[in-house]
Amino acid sequence: MGLSCAAGPGMVMDSRMRSPPRPTLRVVTSPAAMQRQALAWRGQIGFVPTMGALHEGHLELIRRARRDCVRVVVSIYVNPTQFGPKEDLARYPRPRRADLAACRRAGVDLVFAPHNLYAPGHSTYVEEGEVSHGRDGASRPGHFRGVATVVLKLFNLVQPRRAYFGQKDAQQVDVIRRMVRDLDVPVQIVVVPTVRAADGVALSSRNVYLTPAERALAVKFAQAMQDAAREGPRAAVTLTRELRKLRGVKLDYVEVAGGRLCAAVVIGKTRLIDNERVRLGLSRRSMTSR
Repeated sequence: MGLSCAAGPGMVMDSRMRSPPRPTLRVVTSPAAMQRQALAWRGQIGFVPTMGALHEGHLELIRRARRDCVRVVVSIYVNPTQFGPKEDLARYPRPRRADLAACRRAGVDLVFAPHNLYAPGHSTYVEEGEVSHGRDGASRPGHFRGVATVVLKLFNLVQPRRAYFGQKDAQQVDVIRRMVRDLDVPVQIVVVPTVRAADGVALSSRNVYLTPAERALAVKFAQAMQDAAREGPRAAVTLTRELRKLRGVKLDYVEVAGGRLCAAVVIGKTRLIDNERVRLGLSRRSMTSR
């Protein structure tokens, strides 16, 4: 039995203590109202921050939070400060009704769906200066400043004991962990493995943009990632070579960071990211070639 969000150090909560009757899903749009509720639930909250367009990957985060914590809060907010001027802020999917229905079925206690989190003249930002460099940090200038700022604002409003993030966004996880460490934020970051579709593609809200032909290329991207990760020290070289063979796939970057092979590509008008743990043992191909 795992520790509940309501448990103090060394305490294990009985399931009867951590499973109060589930009320009707509450939707809050006011930051002040969210903070008032958070103070009432302090120490009990598992938090899943999202931009909406929920899929099975988000639901897995919610299930983990539901298992661990007395209360589960999900935020739905398309954060403008993490989008560049030529990115997809305006067309980012916003299926609010479907998102709320999914949260209700998953047993979420409260959805925080603010209309805006930035005061007029907002001029204070959080900028991490090391792990945000390279990878998406190089391709999307200012992106992680926007991510770190909005996540810290959400932590202040929701007051979670634990917050849940997907491994698919590996660099985002690195930035948030570093921010929590460096700024002494009293939140435990829980990272959940990437959830993939049956064809191997990492789940993403942006996958809805893909045409059938583009989806087939996304499958090849995912397979190339998995194959290259078996190549150990040659993983990045192998993946770069294989992706350059794929017509219709524009390579953004390939990089090994923190023992993970990370890559971003553009297929059609859709930018996809993925990562896999690099396996340091010899690959079958390497063993055969010796």
